[in-house]
Amino acid sequence: MSRAAKIRPDWLGKTLCGVVLGFTLALAIVGLFAWFGPGGIDARDKYQFNMWLMTPLWLCVISFIYLFHSTRHAFIWLGSANLLAWTLLLLLR
Repeated sequence: MSRAAKIRPDWLGKTLCGVVLGFTLALAIVGLFAWFGPGGIDARDKYQFNMWLMTPLWLCVISFIYLFHSTRHAFIWLGSANLLAWTLLLLLR
């Protein structure tokens, strides 16, 4: 494997990207599920599930953030995913 193809170990940048952008992405995904999941936004028994759904989604993003080649790639991909998720949430709501 060439030196350029290796995953760079810039832990601080990737961690900050995963924590901040991962949180906002998980929040948007939970929002989409709350609005368009079973029962819609008015389902009385869905509040607790939505709250607990946030943590595993956020932790999955944080766990996989280290597989990106660099902090720049992580920022671009998570930023794009955030932009898409929040745009969908705001437009479809």
